[in-house]
Amino acid sequence: MTTTLAAPVGHERGTPGYRRLGAALWCGGLATFVLVYSVQGLLPTLAAEFGVSSSTSSLALSATTGTLALAIVPLAAVAESWGRARVMTWALAASAVLALLAPLSPTFAVLVGIRALQGVALAALPALLMAHVTREVAPRWLGGAVGLLIAGNTVGGLSGRLIAGTVAEFGGWRAGLAAVGVVSLACTVAFRLLLPPTVGGRAPRIRLRDLGGSVRLHLRDPGLRCLFGIAFALMGTFVTVYNFLSFRLLDAPFALPGALVGLVFLGYLVGTGASTTAGRLGDRFGRRKVLWGTVLIALLGAWVTVPDVLPLVLAGVLLLTVGFFGAHSVASSWVGRRSVLLPGGDPSQASSLYLFAYYAGSSVGGLLGGVAFDLAGWPGLVGYVSALLGAALVLAVHLRHVPAP
Repeated sequence: MTTTLAAPVGHERGTPGYRRLGAALWCGGLATFVLVYSVQGLLPTLAAEFGVSSSTSSLALSATTGTLALAIVPLAAVAESWGRARVMTWALAASAVLALLAPLSPTFAVLVGIRALQGVALAALPALLMAHVTREVAPRWLGGAVGLLIAGNTVGGLSGRLIAGTVAEFGGWRAGLAAVGVVSLACTVAFRLLLPPTVGGRAPRIRLRDLGGSVRLHLRDPGLRCLFGIAFALMGTFVTVYNFLSFRLLDAPFALPGALVGLVFLGYLVGTGASTTAGRLGDRFGRRKVLWGTVLIALLGAWVTVPDVLPLVLAGVLLLTVGFFGAHSVASSWVGRRSVLLPGGDPSQASSLYLFAYYAGSSVGGLLGGVAFDLAGWPGLVGYVSALLGAALVLAVHLRHVPAP
């Protein structure tokens, strides 16, 4: 008897289902990162309002990213078996409601507590969004679809800062956070209305006591280990540069006004095009080559920023941003496809581990980048991020030994 293998199921590019899925994922990514990063531009205002130090005020942001990182692996593991569409919708809705409650916080401790709960609510979303696109899109169009998701993340991270900061200029920080809550709620509604019916099936149920075995399964794979390391190095680089670029531009010889320095975050917009373009180029020419190229672009951008010439600094930051988002798009889509090839592999589990490494790079990598900046200024910071990008490039080259799906 001859056994016929079923063809891969998934939305083809250009179909109504693909367009609806891409738009829904874009809204979901936007809503997630609007909420996560909205308070970053409000930290000085929060410090003055509640009478806390600048380092303490940063808890309004780190509480969200910290609980997100801690909860992402276990929640993503069990949540997918409950139904990806249902869990993502409820997570976005809960986060939006908490965002609307945050402006009512009577004390800073309450605000931090609400932000920590938002991190838990959002924890399963990044991994589930990646897993959903992996299961719902035809494999040959996966890179472009993940690029759309990351583009939504990019616009969300930028929009959260700009919306909250702009509204707060006129109505105070409470109005700024309320505006973010309204935007996130609108994105949640759009996400649910646009999301097409699931075609990729539901993952098998995972119990928390079985999670250790699943984690070990994915960590034993050399390809996934390389991709997790690349995520750590890329995000450590990106956060370090954007965290301390403002310090350099505010100081001599540039001495730019604070309002103008804030516009540097508009550089995130180039990441929107870079992520989708890199994803499509990876689908067409191979993920390895595009990953190598984007990491090299980021490395070149870092060194272009070294001279004290403002156009060069800005051009270098844009190059680094293009390289970062392009490499992240390729690596994250590769994680999903790689996990599918493993016996017993789970795209949601693999994506959650990738994102754990990603957020660990943000916290640990960014902290060490600050030490480099304090000790040796901007040249020291460039040396540090060059080491991170060099490690990412070594890992990317090592992937030539790993079959590329």
